[in-house]
Amino acid sequence: MSLTSLKSLSPAQALVVYYATAILIGTLLLATPYAATGQPLSFLDALFTATSAQCVTGLSVVDTGSYLSGFGQSIVLILIQVGGLGITTFSVYLFIYLRVGVSIRGRWLINETLLPTPVSSWRNLIRSIFLTTLIIETAGAVLLAIVFIPELGIKQGLYNAVFHSVSAFCNAGFSLYPDSLIAYRGNALVNITIMALIILGGIGFLVIYELAGACKPRQNPLQPRRFSLHTKLVVLTSFFLIIYGAVTIGWLERHDALANMSYGEAIWTALFQSVSARTAGFNTIDLDLLRVPTLFLMIFLMFIGASPGSAGGGVKTTCLALLFIVFYNRLKGNPHTSILGRTVPDEVVSRALALFLLAVLLIGIALFGLLIAQSPDWAHENPREFLGFMFESVSAFGTVGLSMGSTGQLNVASKCIIIILMFIGRVGLLTMAFAIARRTRSSAARYAEENIMIG
Repeated sequence: MSLTSLKSLSPAQALVVYYATAILIGTLLLATPYAATGQPLSFLDALFTATSAQCVTGLSVVDTGSYLSGFGQSIVLILIQVGGLGITTFSVYLFIYLRVGVSIRGRWLINETLLPTPVSSWRNLIRSIFLTTLIIETAGAVLLAIVFIPELGIKQGLYNAVFHSVSAFCNAGFSLYPDSLIAYRGNALVNITIMALIILGGIGFLVIYELAGACKPRQNPLQPRRFSLHTKLVVLTSFFLIIYGAVTIGWLERHDALANMSYGEAIWTALFQSVSARTAGFNTIDLDLLRVPTLFLMIFLMFIGASPGSAGGGVKTTCLALLFIVFYNRLKGNPHTSILGRTVPDEVVSRALALFLLAVLLIGIALFGLLIAQSPDWAHENPREFLGFMFESVSAFGTVGLSMGSTGQLNVASKCIIIILMFIGRVGLLTMAFAIARRTRSSAARYAEENIMIG
């Protein structure tokens, strides 16, 4: 594609091209003999792994720690970091470094990817993003190294600490251990560090900035702290989902998967799975041991995902909060969508409803395709397989990476479906949101109203 063609792309098209290019480069590198310890990855498996890493999902058809070489693991780590921060952030930072400036397309891409409101200084924003990411990931690596180095030695322990810190903060879920973090489910330091990294990477950069700003000394100590409505909704919704998920998982599995654990280990496991299910992909318990209601709850958490402007996927916490706010206001007879002393614009409400419906429709179509590709013999269908493929579909769309074991059973057609789901889950809904917002026409014809029956 020529430079002229790139300049003529719409912002939404440019975003897709950026991500697709990174995935293609990663695929070609992972398909080389240097990326594997034995037989090189096939092109499809390399594409699957590169897409999963770039889209910070965590689903993998091969074991990252044993099948991939140090070179292959490094490629995965780079793709995770690039995907977590966003290629657009890297691109704009490069423009700033070269003193070229930031184009309107670049400003839109960063604004849609990171922030709900405009910012005054783009240069300071990008520098702050890089600095914040470096500080958080370094702190996470240091804490994990305290556990990993005594077990694996300085070199391998430090490498594992850095890999898992980056993977956790970017909400990727890739692990160098074949059983993820099951061996560390009773380790408080590993649990707290990984969960903190996941939460910080999942709430969005704007929220981190606002919360960090609240810690700075004020000129007028009597003046109350003020947070944006976006930050309030993200923090409240995230806190509710984490606590609700942990309590429910603990209650559902108290006599089953958690029965043979100590009290402390059971609490860590329930809390960790509640946090990780919202787009991180790590697990400290074998998912096959969980009951169907617990798995269904995790599907719900994966579908909601992280928050806007973060490294995570899903329909986002603010979308869920907005749907409940709309429902609450309509029950009260309020035609406007008001919460916490603010009214949300109707355009935003319409966009949230459209994105939610599009997500449900997309997952439904993908699940139907997976069932056709994987289960041609309906007479011998196993009900658990249906749940497994539903789990896999939502996990791919929400860029989570958790799996009930279906990933290794996927055939060629199913791998292609999951690849598409992971890609759309990372960039598709953002593109849809832009298209919906820009296609509104003030001059569109308005016809006579007529009622229909509903409910």
